[in-house]
Amino acid sequence: MDEMKYECIAEIQGRLDADLIESYLEAHDVDVELVQESLGHTIYPVAIDGLGRVQIFVPKGKALEARQLLKAYQELLVQEPEDKKEG
Repeated sequence: MDEMKYECIAEIQGRLDADLIESYLEAHDVDVELVQESLGHTIYPVAIDGLGRVQIFVPKGKALEARQLLKAYQELLVQEPEDKKEG
């Protein structure tokens, strides 16, 4: 049996967040494949984004880099905006 060429680096709740991460990683030259069970995406494609988990796969050779980028991305999300720090 052939060895898998892609590795799952994360599971995200909701397609919107997964799409944003996909764009971020691809902007850093990391190929991304998103895998989501089809029921939640088919029944509520737009109305309810949080339905269903999405797995994020990247080439095995880029997995470490992708995890580091994902960590940096998540840290950016929790940082307090500059205008709120001053007030």
